[in-house]
Amino acid sequence: MRLAGARLLDDRDYPAVRAALAADPVGSCMVSARVEAAGLDPWRLGGELWAADSRPVRAGRLQGLCFSGPNLIPLRGNAPALRSFADRALRRQRTCSSLVGPAEQVLGLWDELEGEWGPAREVRDDQPLMALDSMPLVAADPLVRPVRPDELERYLPAAVSMFIEEVGVDPRSGDGGASYRARVTELIGAGRAFARFEDGEVVFKAEIGAMSATVGQIQGVWVHPERRGDGLGTAGTAAVVNRLVRGLGRTASLYVNAFNTPALAAYRKIGFKQVGQYATVLF
Repeated sequence: MRLAGARLLDDRDYPAVRAALAADPVGSCMVSARVEAAGLDPWRLGGELWAADSRPVRAGRLQGLCFSGPNLIPLRGNAPALRSFADRALRRQRTCSSLVGPAEQVLGLWDELEGEWGPAREVRDDQPLMALDSMPLVAADPLVRPVRPDELERYLPAAVSMFIEEVGVDPRSGDGGASYRARVTELIGAGRAFARFEDGEVVFKAEIGAMSATVGQIQGVWVHPERRGDGLGTAGTAAVVNRLVRGLGRTASLYVNAFNTPALAAYRKIGFKQVGQYATVLF
């Protein structure tokens, strides 16, 4: 029997939500960062948090938890919980650009949604989730530094190239790149975009995307095509890990496609260990 649909969480559920997120700080970093900054109000949160429970949980464990916003992120839940999330998601037109999170929940939820939302542009079903809470095992590149606001125009082409390579679409499509430009500007302003410049050109870049009180998620790692194989990716990522672990007191995390064997090897060389498995469904 299908459930009537997931329940929208509110401030009464905050203690249970925080407990659920704290149980897996690396896996829940993207959602934790939002909740810590905005609470559970959908307008401030930039999306909704859903639970499979029929009533507020004042104590104990949420049976399922899912964030619905720019991405749909199911963090926990068994098959009935995932069905309830699907029921709620299907009440409206799809607006999320991807379905991402722990592989078991993502792939289970996609089974429920595929008939209405499919076909997906791509399903990445094996993405090791990795973490490092100590200093890297390799020397950090001393030339990798935070990008300055006045360097936006030099940084942006590298960010666009990374996005196209990684996601398979141009982030400038639709609105001419205004939204993507604003997001990159925000990361630079927060000191969370890093690069190595040579002759005014970016040869390595990476960003700290989501950042909770305990974890920072590294994203957008990119090396200029003409400099690949020179070790810039390994040393540059180590520099960002340094910033997270020593400078900001966070655990460094990231997730990577299992088929990207060079990146996996580099992250393991730095000292990252796999702590979970993600999956992503791209629309």
